[in-house]
Amino acid sequence: MPVQRLNHAVLYVRDVARSVAFYREALGFRVIDGGDAFPGAAFLRAGGSSNDHDLGLFQLGDQAGPSGAGRSTVGLYHLAWEVDTLAELQRIEAKLLELDSLVGASDHSTTKALYAKDPDGLEFEVSWLVPAELLTDEIRSKRNEIHRLDLAAEVARFGADTKGGVGVSVPA
Repeated sequence: MPVQRLNHAVLYVRDVARSVAFYREALGFRVIDGGDAFPGAAFLRAGGSSNDHDLGLFQLGDQAGPSGAGRSTVGLYHLAWEVDTLAELQRIEAKLLELDSLVGASDHSTTKALYAKDPDGLEFEVSWLVPAELLTDEIRSKRNEIHRLDLAAEVARFGADTKGGVGVSVPA
């Protein structure tokens, strides 16, 4: 039986409380467990998830050095979370800008993506996927290209409340 989906990710961070506050404010994660039961750790769930937890955070302390992944060491580049609508992607973009966390925004034709860094400099992506019924040959032909994301233009094109990923990452 093949793998079905990613259930959760675990990150090593300098300060669990700071990271929990960031992921709560930036992406709306909720704390499921942590504190007294798991000193130096926290387990969070995304707002639209039914997973036991989507993100585990383990504290290393302030002495921890920066991740060299992709620069000087092998390692994970980023995690990607999907949102249901372009309106939600716009809301998250505004929040990431407010937190001075947004580092990029790309149009991958079939995927509209924001890139940001958490307080420890770990990169993540938040994306909206064009639903299968709206995928044209033109959109499919450009999926290997990367362009600057014009979120307002994508909202005008697809609609703010169009459910993304339907028939692609979400069953139709």
